[in-house]
Amino acid sequence: SSGAGRIGTAAAGQQKTAASTVAKSYANYNARCLPPLQMDTNFLFGFAYFRQVKDASIRRGYYQKSVILLTYLPLVSAFTQLTAIVANKFFETGDLPLEIFCHDVDRWPHPVPGQHLTLPLLGSVVELYIPSLSSRHTDNSNETVTVNDSTISSIGLPLHQAPPPDLFPTLYPLLEQLHCVWELVLTAEPVVVLAPSPAQCSATVQALTTIIHPLRYVADYRPFYTIHDSDFKEMTSSNSSALPSIILGVTNPFFNKALQHWPNQIRLAAASSPDHLAANGGLAKNASKLKRSTSTKFQNESKPGVYTQVKPNLERDRDIIKRIFKGVQLKRPAEVQSALLRRYFLELTQTFLIPLERYLAGLMPLARTISPYRAPPKVKPFNVDDFISSLDQSGPQLTSRIKGDWASLYRKFLKSPNFVGWYNIRHAEVSKKLSLLHLESLAEAKIEIWMEGKAEVELVDMVLRIRGKLSESARTGLPLPDLVKERLQGHVTRI
Repeated sequence: SSGAGRIGTAAAGQQKTAASTVAKSYANYNARCLPPLQMDTNFLFGFAYFRQVKDASIRRGYYQKSVILLTYLPLVSAFTQLTAIVANKFFETGDLPLEIFCHDVDRWPHPVPGQHLTLPLLGSVVELYIPSLSSRHTDNSNETVTVNDSTISSIGLPLHQAPPPDLFPTLYPLLEQLHCVWELVLTAEPVVVLAPSPAQCSATVQALTTIIHPLRYVADYRPFYTIHDSDFKEMTSSNSSALPSIILGVTNPFFNKALQHWPNQIRLAAASSPDHLAANGGLAKNASKLKRSTSTKFQNESKPGVYTQVKPNLERDRDIIKRIFKGVQLKRPAEVQSALLRRYFLELTQTFLIPLERYLAGLMPLARTISPYRAPPKVKPFNVDDFISSLDQSGPQLTSRIKGDWASLYRKFLKSPNFVGWYNIRHAEVSKKLSLLHLESLAEAKIEIWMEGKAEVELVDMVLRIRGKLSESARTGLPLPDLVKERLQGHVTRI
């Protein structure tokens, strides 16, 4: 069996130092890749491949061992496959493949979004493509992986390009509650996913974090959480008013009682193929209704479904449910079903983000307010009440077929870490744009006219300011045209 986990690294000083080194090495990676694939050095991803074989010669009756690959990069599709290949080679021939694998990894180039990378792997070749920011218009935010080696057929891996983790098989049991699940993820509500196996558990949590693409899920999430995790006591504390914004994936039945005070639970049955469900009349009756429950009843609920104390703000979208279920009846390929779901979530999230982007654009100062001899103007502060008021004229309720209380949903989102993450990124982008416009304005200025009658201290101050702006632009990667740099250097020389 296989699965993926996410481990906090901030506890140990040695890990902090390593994280700092990694952050510098991959300084340009996050700036060039899509939000869901960005690296957070506070966390490691662990990809585990577990094997258990009956063996009468062992006291416990079984040979069991895991091979675990650790990385800062959230490339779930790629590292799930790589771990399976390396683990199977290890189980076949012993430790030598692990040593060879480490030497192979040392030869890998840094990951560059937007470029096709060729990676040596145990005598075979892996081709990896990580989408870049210019790929924003695409439905898929996952990396693509192709393994070119005939030997991998012996371990049950496909020879052709492997698709990203399928959204359709993972979310099909939750089809009737997709609108509610999307809202819980969007607003970073505390959610616990209870599943029968680590593989199903981690796949579901990972899938949930991607359904708000192109928005990045910046709250915490743990694809596979156990009673041995270091913050177990904090997570199971009965203080429901202090729950963190996190998605927890668990399999231990102990959590039924330990997390009974959590307001949102997603319970999964053993994984069944959609074809099997369709043959039995579609979605199970006990999974087709949104269930609201008081916290004291959560521990007694064992049927699959979404249990929440939060009332959804938007109505259920019957159209996507019908399209997916019809696809099951027609035996439509899982890849096509997953693409339909990704397109649905992408359009829904984009519809939600458009009013925010429009409001933020209105906070930008006008170009005519930019003066070459004054500091660049700042972006106006984000006012929640003003934004909510603007929804009457430009809210999604005017164009979206999905009806509901959009204003309340925005108020919840504006209090969540996902909004903070979005706003910080967009604010930084807008501020960088203003700095660029200011430097272009300064480069085009008639510096000789400005110099007339200025005291020496003012001239020295201008030289220091221009030099400071040039070094800052180089340090932050500001895309300053060469012509602008030459003109600014010319101003310094002239002064």
